[in-house]
Amino acid sequence: MTLRSLIARELHQAVQRLLSQSGLRWPDGLELLVEQPARVEHGDYTSNVALQLARHLRKPPIQIATQLAGELRGLPMASRVEAAPPGFVNIWLDWRWWASHGMTRWDPPKERAAEKVVVEHTSINPNKAAHVGHLRNACIGDTLARLLRRVGYRVEVHNYIDDLGNQVADTVVGLLHVPVKGQYTRFGDFCWDVYARVSQAYERDEGLKARRAEVLHALEAGDNNTAWLGRLVAEHIVQEHVAEMGAFGITYNLLVWESDIVREGFWAAAFEKLKQSPLFVKETQGRLAGCWVLKQPQQEQEGPAEAAAGREEEADDEHLADKVLVRSNGVLTYTAKDIAYHLWKFGLLGKEFRYRRFAQGLWTTAPDGTGRPFARARRVLNVIDRRQEYPQAMVRLALQALGFQEAAGALHHVSYGVVSLSPATAGRLGMDTSEGRSSYPMSGRQGIGIKIRDLLDLMEASIDRERSRRAGLSSRAIAAGAIRYFLLRYNLGTEIVFDMDSALDVHGNTGPYLMYAHARAAGILRKAGLESRAMPPEPRRMPEVSEVERALLRHLADWPDTLEAAAEGFNPTLVTGYAYELAQRFTDFYENLPVLKAPESERPFRIWLVALSRAVLADALGVLGLPAPERM
Repeated sequence: MTLRSLIARELHQAVQRLLSQSGLRWPDGLELLVEQPARVEHGDYTSNVALQLARHLRKPPIQIATQLAGELRGLPMASRVEAAPPGFVNIWLDWRWWASHGMTRWDPPKERAAEKVVVEHTSINPNKAAHVGHLRNACIGDTLARLLRRVGYRVEVHNYIDDLGNQVADTVVGLLHVPVKGQYTRFGDFCWDVYARVSQAYERDEGLKARRAEVLHALEAGDNNTAWLGRLVAEHIVQEHVAEMGAFGITYNLLVWESDIVREGFWAAAFEKLKQSPLFVKETQGRLAGCWVLKQPQQEQEGPAEAAAGREEEADDEHLADKVLVRSNGVLTYTAKDIAYHLWKFGLLGKEFRYRRFAQGLWTTAPDGTGRPFARARRVLNVIDRRQEYPQAMVRLALQALGFQEAAGALHHVSYGVVSLSPATAGRLGMDTSEGRSSYPMSGRQGIGIKIRDLLDLMEASIDRERSRRAGLSSRAIAAGAIRYFLLRYNLGTEIVFDMDSALDVHGNTGPYLMYAHARAAGILRKAGLESRAMPPEPRRMPEVSEVERALLRHLADWPDTLEAAAEGFNPTLVTGYAYELAQRFTDFYENLPVLKAPESERPFRIWLVALSRAVLADALGVLGLPAPERM
């Protein structure tokens, strides 16, 4: 158990005793929260449960808090318990008890290892080089996978490859019909320009635009020259994407190709299941005549939503109240294939892929492959930007329509804000910023954006210029950690306005600051004659702790609860916030108190505190996917 859960259990029992004495049961809606107070003078942990109990027990909150404090004064982990106005129960920890009872390390519940969680992230269109907006998705997804593994779950990471979409078709059209010349070292960079050029050519040539529809049909058919060209383009660019993500420590277990979903009959199996639901119907009139549509439940046949849907162009992928899954010409929408994919993720489709190796440690779906134990998840997390909320809701609706209520409840869309460009950065990339907007969206069709490798090169050069020494971690590794942390530290719902100069800054709340704090701790331990990965024995006699030491101890003690809260809420920013505060508190500790030159009565404890800080910071950096360097 975590420290908070231990305290909460004891407090719950004390509250239960008070209620029983008054002949009451636990009230509905009563939520017992144990938190760390913002101010250290209010204790190490606190609860406001007395304020919530006042109307049930019909007593002043401070009186209830006083009774609860009396009940808790015998707690072995508490050195002091007090009631505070208007009705808080404040608890001061006995740090000797905490250090000697194995609370400095936390291992997750073993039973979680039986629960598989599938995390899908990245899922970039395989038609050109990746940009920094794609990298935010991958960093969030990879961090969630690391976090869920850290708290004990069995995690499988998927990268869905949409090789049948408009974007791949556009690149194929461009390669066949739009000449592009220039010196390129990577195919994805060449296709970046091809994609932009073909988008411009469509505006001048309607015949070329019509060619895209032909290419789309050929890609989906899969038995022709165009389909082979599309597959070769997609596979080469996916190889580049995987390598790019690897520079940031981002890995996958499985690549799932949209073409395999179609050609292996996954949609056909899903289609047969869906036809058993009254919500899945073939429209016979209006603009959607001939389309197979997933209806919203309890919706009138001729309601306003359907009328609005009828005004939409059938080929558009707008948010329709009735979601088109199969168009009248037989072409599947993205959502249709996604429904089949998710039925397979949960082991509900009755069909399996075959697999072959794509790279070291990475598998891919393949018609000529072998069987592997992928999918069959208990929970599924999809990291997709907030613009895709409606399609994700339709996948959940399909699971509900088929009677798979448990799976529908276990499907989670991890939504996040998109990445746009600051005016200064947009101007440097050649965009017209005369409108004076606060941010500018990246546009693949216009060829406007920051490619991942270009950003990594710029950051590496910036760090090289600032470094006085080259020992330790490479500038490129520091650069990758800096970029990754920059994309993770914002709340998920926040749109990141990406400014190149700000991203290149290595001071303040940044990845390099965290990595430096770890290297500093490792350096102190080396000077103390310890391997930085080794923990010295817990001090048998812990001295009276100072306020600086106590502030650091309080934060270290809260790491397991931060992990649990972050995993429960699928929120990596709780970990970035924790890690940054830990680095600050550790820096405050070693800058204000001597460690190696401390009095003999305090030196073992302070060395132990450095080692514990290093261990927890390394744990946090590991969850965030940043290096934990011995030297910077």
